[in-house]
Amino acid sequence: MKNSNWKQRQARDPWVKKAKQAGYFSRASFKLLELNEKDKLLFNGAGVVDLGAAPGGWSQVALEKVGKSGWVVAIDLLDQWKLAEKENLAFIQGDFTDIELEEKLVEKVNNRSVDLVMSDMAPNISGIKLSDQARSIYLVELALDFAKKYLSPKGSFVVKVFQGVGFDEYLRAVRLSFEQVKVRKPAASRPDSREVYLVAKRPKANG
Repeated sequence: MKNSNWKQRQARDPWVKKAKQAGYFSRASFKLLELNEKDKLLFNGAGVVDLGAAPGGWSQVALEKVGKSGWVVAIDLLDQWKLAEKENLAFIQGDFTDIELEEKLVEKVNNRSVDLVMSDMAPNISGIKLSDQARSIYLVELALDFAKKYLSPKGSFVVKVFQGVGFDEYLRAVRLSFEQVKVRKPAASRPDSREVYLVAKRPKANG
């Protein structure tokens, strides 16, 4: 029954229709497009790391914006990647916190400047709200640690966060780590979703 309701909602969703018309994998691409329009995150020649990237909707947008002189390294635990690898696009399957994967990432980045770390990740949902929220916060905490480690001094971090227990503390942690932080709710986000996006710029040296 739930699957049937989801399919009906998808069929009625104007953003899903727009995504199909534009050749994007999902409505999520429009979230990044709006964030980029407001906050100027992607530019020609930029280097991007996309965490939890499958099936590739955000990487699609990033590739369009960074051009041939830019590059994207996409990481996901699941093998659901839909984009063909290119000279400036690489996909690494695995956990972005693993040491072995980190070695592969360092090789792909190859001492180039990481201008944007972006994460549209969400944990597998169990239906137990407190447990799901705790796992969600843990995931974005790991993404923050990753961004602080790899971003260039003028780099940006974009992360999806679900409002609830732990959100205020996480927002404070991001504000302590970056010079500028904004909370965004893109138009393509479902109105009933608790998701928001934090857009953080310029990591603090002591963050």
